[in-house]
Amino acid sequence: MTSPAGPELTNPRSERVKAVRALSGRSVRLRAGRFLVEGPQSVREVVREAPGRVRDVYVTPFGADRYAEILHDAAAARLRVHVATDEVVAAMSPDAQGVLAVAETHDVGLASVIASSPRLVAVLVRVRDPGNAGTVVRAADAAGADAVVLTAESVDVHNPKVVRSTAGSLFHLPVTAGAPLAEVTAALRAAGLAVLAADGSGEHDLDDLLDAVGRPARAGVPDLTRPTAWVFGNEAWGLPEEDRALADAVVRVPIRGRAESLNLATAATVCLYASSRAQR
Repeated sequence: MTSPAGPELTNPRSERVKAVRALSGRSVRLRAGRFLVEGPQSVREVVREAPGRVRDVYVTPFGADRYAEILHDAAAARLRVHVATDEVVAAMSPDAQGVLAVAETHDVGLASVIASSPRLVAVLVRVRDPGNAGTVVRAADAAGADAVVLTAESVDVHNPKVVRSTAGSLFHLPVTAGAPLAEVTAALRAAGLAVLAADGSGEHDLDDLLDAVGRPARAGVPDLTRPTAWVFGNEAWGLPEEDRALADAVVRVPIRGRAESLNLATAATVCLYASSRAQR
């Protein structure tokens, strides 16, 4: 285990504890330029993948034994690790599960995403639910996507529930936020990506597009083997007509049973994996 930075923290009402707990609020995160990383999976990944962004790691004595590999990686990166009582860590975050970190916020910017020549991108439009947003980031990572874009009026990607829901994937691929959808689609199209909107009203059936892979291209029919940006709408109202009009085509995920629809994260996972398979 790495040597702790100073004696064990024992006061759950200390100024340090209050400052860490305050990072659960958006205004404090924006002002401080820092955010919470809670739980062993997310802390493990930020320590391994983005150690330069980690300010401090906090761990209970039990967590120090159980998650020794995290502390080993923290020591290798020369990070500050603080051992704290269960009460202190719980006061910092009720979702820490024995370990949490404070990291610096980071937005790679849309221009950097474009410069990386992406082949698969997920675009979330005014997505407000943090669990959905984080799950889509995780699904995009699993499907091999190159980036995730959250448009203006979407949930803060550094919201603690978003971070937890990514299960560490937030630190595996670029995530950019804040640009209007029209700017995002124009930039991605100019970079050579097809822009496909996922919506239940879509003219094109996703299964039909997968069946067409390997066959001669047809005019007006999306080719899933092309570099693609998938656009996904808000959980409650989906993509309004003006947003769908910004896409090259609108694609529906087929519903075989009696379910009215798929939720955002599930539909995004299906679409991203369809493109991932077609692009292999």
